[in-house]
Amino acid sequence: MATRASARPRRTAKTALLTAALLVWQAAAPTAGAYSLNYQVADMREASSISGGTACPQPTRENISQPGGIPNQWSTSLGANPATILTANQTPTGQLAEISATISAAYGVWTGVSGTALAPAVFAPLGTTSTENACSPTDGVNTICFNQADPGFTTGVLSFTRVTTTDAIGEQAGPGTPTATFIGQILDADILLLPGNSSVTFATPAALAANPSAYDLESVLAHEIGHTLGLSHSGVWRAMMSPFGPAPGTFLGTRPTPAEPDAPLADDDRAGLRVLYPDAADATHVGAISGRVLPANPLVLPSGTTGVFGAQVVAVDSASGAVEAATIGGWSCADAGPAQFDGSYTIDKLAVGAPENYEIYAEPLDGPLEPSDVPGATTALCRNALTDPGWPAQFACTSPPVATGFSTTMGSGP
Repeated sequence: MATRASARPRRTAKTALLTAALLVWQAAAPTAGAYSLNYQVADMREASSISGGTACPQPTRENISQPGGIPNQWSTSLGANPATILTANQTPTGQLAEISATISAAYGVWTGVSGTALAPAVFAPLGTTSTENACSPTDGVNTICFNQADPGFTTGVLSFTRVTTTDAIGEQAGPGTPTATFIGQILDADILLLPGNSSVTFATPAALAANPSAYDLESVLAHEIGHTLGLSHSGVWRAMMSPFGPAPGTFLGTRPTPAEPDAPLADDDRAGLRVLYPDAADATHVGAISGRVLPANPLVLPSGTTGVFGAQVVAVDSASGAVEAATIGGWSCADAGPAQFDGSYTIDKLAVGAPENYEIYAEPLDGPLEPSDVPGATTALCRNALTDPGWPAQFACTSPPVATGFSTTMGSGP
């Protein structure tokens, strides 16, 4: 529910509810960008000064140049019957300090990645509120809530992030909040953890060893903070942005340290962050691999497509076999749009220079990542008169179904 800062009637911005956020553990011209990202198409019914003049999908991301930093806070309402947030220090003051330190460490995971402009200073100091239901999509503050009930907690969901993005320059999350300066700007992003469930608890790092049936609070928060920054789910099993949380009593990767704050992340997570928040001074991660995923028989393609849509394309280090990055491919777009579904992909922000060498393969989203896990990367690429009455025909398109029933062979391009 975002509004433009003017005398115009209130209008609704695009609010994306990532209901499949973190689940219980189970054993040149723009092209499809990655790792995976969420996208927003501008409201082309508006003047170009408001829409930006292009229907090409824009990645959603925070405004890291916001004066005073991106506002963020957490609610100190924790719930006691049952208690779901477990700490080693049980004094009221000590408990709050331990949780605050865990939140700060989770943020530090993402602000410690080399080659990005996402430095700690882009965030305002972490605040607190005693309000139980503090996660509001209209206050313009990124809030973490531990004791707020919500319909988003469907079966198996441990936590989710509700993100409000803009499809028009000048919109606001609500009255008195900052106005958007670019399409896809994240205006508000709230993280909610499952409250009031006697069978689900979250423990701080200091308390996890003594509570082996609890989920690691730091890992859960780090995953959800990735969503607040614009990242969607990743099909890379080891990635922080994989849609499944670590098993109770365990944590993802290794714990962050002052020397290596981004230690829990996978290279796929880092690549995605570099795409969203590039550091102009980074001379290492400047490589890109582009291509198309095409079927052996083009007659199997859905109408309106000339390539495979929704394949996950993976770049692997030839020497080590490690996954460096993966993207959801299938489209390209040239101004002023709309998207064309030609099977294109680009894997960006790869390291270059000796001994860097990559191999590429494509795979369907048939598990562990499924099309429903990445709606922002697959279903948010088009708008038309059916989704938006009065939509200009020249900017209209319809996202095709994601191809999930294929196998691939790889070959050299022209």
